This record gives sequence, C-alpha cells and structure tokens, in this order.
Amino acid sequence: MESDVKKVKIAINGGIGFGSKLNAKQLMTISKYMDEDEELELTTFQQLYIEIPENRKEEIIEEFESVGLACYPVGGFVKSLRTCNFCKGEEREGMPTAKELNKRFAGRPVPFTLKFAYTGCPIGCGEPMLSDIGVMKFKDHYHLYVGGKAKGMDAEVGTLLKENITPEELYDTVDEIITAYSQTGKKRETFFKFWKRVGKDQFIS
Repeated sequence: MESDVKKVKIAINGGIGFGSKLNAKQLMTISKYMDEDEELELTTFQQLYIEIPENRKEEIIEEFESVGLACYPVGGFVKSLRTCNFCKGEEREGMPTAKELNKRFAGRPVPFTLKFAYTGCPIGCGEPMLSDIGVMKFKDHYHLYVGGKAKGMDAEVGTLLKENITPEELYDTVDEIITAYSQTGKKRETFFKFWKRVGKDQFIS
C-alpha cells in the first residue's frame, strides 16, 4: 500500500457469535490491507483496529462484510457489544437478543466512547456490571446494569437499574438512556460521569 495515501481507522470483529473468533478467509482479507510491518491493535472490547485508505473506505468495508466481518466507527460512538462465549447455546443464552442489541445501538454517536456488554448467564463472563451499560440474561428475562467502571481508583460496579425485563423493555430502556446521553451529555463527558451527574431516577418507571 502506498504510504502517501490518507488512511482512516475503523474497528472490525467477527460479529456476535460463539466467542471472539476469526476464520482464515477473514484473516486473509484483513491482511490484504496491511503492509508487512503494520500491526493490528486488539482492544479489550473484542475489536481490531485497522487503518484503511480513506478513498476506498466504503469499498473495503463492503469487502470485509462480504466475508462476515462487522465494521464499526472509532471514537465517540457506542462500541460493539462485548459478549460472553455463549457456552450453553444460542437460544438458551439469548444470542438473538445480543445480536439485536448490537444491531440497534453499536455505532451510535455519543459524547464519549460508550462501552456496552452482554452476558448469557449470571456467571457474567461478558463483565456487564463493569461496563457503562451491561445486560445479563437471567432465566427467560434480563437484568440491566448501568454506570459501571472497570478502571481507576474510582472503579465501581454498575447499578442494577431494572431486573427481569423482556427484550422489548430492554431495547426501549437502553434506547432511552443512550438518547439522553447523546442529547444532554457534555462534550467528551464519559458515561460514568454523566450517570453520576444525571442520576438514575429519571429512568426508573
């Protein structure tokens, strides 16, 4: 690849499935757009950052998606859903709900990067209670945790905002929270600080 071509960073992963995996075809497709000395950055949210030519961005994203890769913007957006490995099976651990959450909310613009996590059972492998917004499947319903923080001296477990809710109730509440953050969050205000400032009472019905 030519060094003078302007590049843009995007985030990619294998989508929502049984663990964070990439197949050989996906790896070969990614490598087409890397020089020998380039490196991929693996984030804690099951994404890879790659720089691609800006003038070919849409074309390359289309090629990535054709081999099953999911592509997301980098920066002030809702991150793709961090998940557990769905060790008990798709329906039992709510993979359709996880896929729908990712489809609805990943990539939405927000004042500062928002970390979103899901786990299919109370073991909590997806670490939902340490994320800005976290979802835990419990039997046939869902618990929603908000305002967690995994790093720093002020690290904190999120608040259990709602419990035993249906998928539709979950989607509606998450939409309400993210919309409020998008509209009333201050510039570059983290969700954790926004949540402390605004409080949870307005979202409890």
